[in-house]
Amino acid sequence: MMDSRIIVSALLLFLSLATVFAQTSAPNKACEEKNGTSCEECLSNVTCLWCIKTKSCVTYPVKTILPPHALCPLNDARWGLCWMNFQTLIITLAVIGGILIIAFLVCLFCCCKCENIGSKRFEAKMQRQANKTKTKQEERKAEMRERHEEIRRKYGLSGPNPYSKFA
Repeated sequence: MMDSRIIVSALLLFLSLATVFAQTSAPNKACEEKNGTSCEECLSNVTCLWCIKTKSCVTYPVKTILPPHALCPLNDARWGLCWMNFQTLIITLAVIGGILIIAFLVCLFCCCKCENIGSKRFEAKMQRQANKTKTKQEERKAEMRERHEEIRRKYGLSGPNPYSKFA
C-alpha cells in the first residue's frame, strides 16, 4: 500500500516537473503574435498574460511566480479572466486559502475535542452497564442463597452440618 503511494507521488512529481521544464525551455511565441489584439483573444491561450497599460500580450513568466513590475504592473495585468486584475486574483485566492486553512484547523480542533467527549461518554456508559450487571448478579446470588436456605429449612438441614467432622 505504501509503495503504491510513493510510486504515484513520484509519477505526479515527474509529470509536473516535465510540464514546467517544457514551458520554460521552449517559450511559446504564440502570445507575442497576439499583440494589438483584444484581451479575450490573448487569454484564450492559458500561457499568455495581457497587460492593459501597454495593450500587449506576453508569455507568462513561469520562472517567477508573479510577473515582474517591469513586465506589467499587477493592477494592469490580466491572466485567465479579462475583468479581474492579477492583484485582485492573488488577494482573493489568498483569502480563500486562509479561510480554508482556518476552517480545517477549527474542524480538526473540534473533532479532537468531540472525540474526547465521546470517549468519556462511552466510558461512563460502560461503567453504568458494569454496575448494573454487578447489581443484578448480587441480587441473583441473594435469591439463590434464600432458596437454598428455604430448602434446608424444609428438609431440616438448617442445623449444624453432620459431615463437617469429615472435612
